Amino acid sequence: MTDHVTTIGFDADDTLWHNERFFVLTQGMFADLLRDHTDPDTLMDRLLEAERRNIPHYGFGIKGFTLSMIETAIDVTGGRVPASVIAEIMAAGRDMLAHPVELLPHAQETLESLQDHYRLVLITKGDLLDQERKLAESGLRGMFSAIEIVSDKTPEVYARIFDQHGRGPTQGLMVGNSLKSDVVPMIKAGGWGVHVPHGVTWALEHAPTPHHSDRFKQITQLAELEGVLDQIT
Repeated sequence: MTDHVTTIGFDADDTLWHNERFFVLTQGMFADLLRDHTDPDTLMDRLLEAERRNIPHYGFGIKGFTLSMIETAIDVTGGRVPASVIAEIMAAGRDMLAHPVELLPHAQETLESLQDHYRLVLITKGDLLDQERKLAESGLRGMFSAIEIVSDKTPEVYARIFDQHGRGPTQGLMVGNSLKSDVVPMIKAGGWGVHVPHGVTWALEHAPTPHHSDRFKQITQLAELEGVLDQIT
């Protein structure tokens, strides 16, 4: 069996549509709400620590982020955070969950160009309802052979997905903006990992670039993906 690519996995948030910038905007609002209790840098450090602790309990996504903001607000105010501040944090979380989907440049055109030549699979992590909503609003659902919304992205998860929806990870390629979630574990599973950096990356998604691997590629925009596929297939 050859190792030519037959199945391509795509991350969703900040690969196909905007996501992290809404978290950044909400963090700015959060810092303003707590400005009388701590400085923004300290607040963001405390929030990040809360998110790190809470991921095993709440998972990835806006709901866990909102709960972590509430926990941090209670923490930095010594339990004296006003109910009005809690209400504003919850309202901000609801606003994020209702925000319209904005596709990134070249997302739709790239999928349209590839769908007749490869099996395309959307592989995303986060809150199930929110990810399903964004996919429905994106208009991209019909271009994917399968949708996988997972709790985390690990080599074992990628091996399972590409075994189920393709011819195994060695004939699979994963495209995404996160080295930690989209690229490194896919390479460890035996597949190709293509990094598409986008704006600000969440601190918990940082990872060393796997330059040592001959199955690592990096592009600046999705329009360059077909050129990568031409090189490796």
